[in-house]
Amino acid sequence: MQKLFKAVFLLSFLTVAGGAWADQYSDALHSFQTAGESGRYFQSAYGYALFPTIGKGGIGVGGAHGKGRVYVGGQHVGNSTMTQLTLGLQLGGQAYSQIIFFQDQPAFAAFTAGNFEFSAQATAVAITAGVSAEANTGGGMAAGASGGRNDATTAHAGYRKGMAVFTIAKGGLMYEVALGGQKFSYTPL
Repeated sequence: MQKLFKAVFLLSFLTVAGGAWADQYSDALHSFQTAGESGRYFQSAYGYALFPTIGKGGIGVGGAHGKGRVYVGGQHVGNSTMTQLTLGLQLGGQAYSQIIFFQDQPAFAAFTAGNFEFSAQATAVAITAGVSAEANTGGGMAAGASGGRNDATTAHAGYRKGMAVFTIAKGGLMYEVALGGQKFSYTPL
């Protein structure tokens, strides 16, 4: 009887946890859809990669990691992970959501072909208000600002090399002037 109770409890927990994980994607998607300019990209983008939570921290040497899903035409077509290693003046930790829009099929193919990288950034995020700017070695640029998860606003310079990147601060405090690269992997469904 005790084993049955444990099995039912575990199954219930996994079901609730799975629902919470799905809600995390829905919540992040809704935030980007209603966050100013990023919402307009959903109308014309070929697809996008959505990372509901990326955790980042550092003291001199830093790192970040997050898991996401890749969509084409609103359909989940694969999964992605983002890993980042940074070196420079940095202190603290933060969590943020990130979305990468693919302007067309060639941009999607470049992202999903293997290990894809963005590099060189400067960021400042404080609890519920954040501002960030990113310049990528591949020519991409992104900017984001938020007053909190539910009232985020974004500004952006447009597609660069077929991709547009937006972030929304979820929380934390991090000071950073560091060089590093975001590296993405892709696994199709």
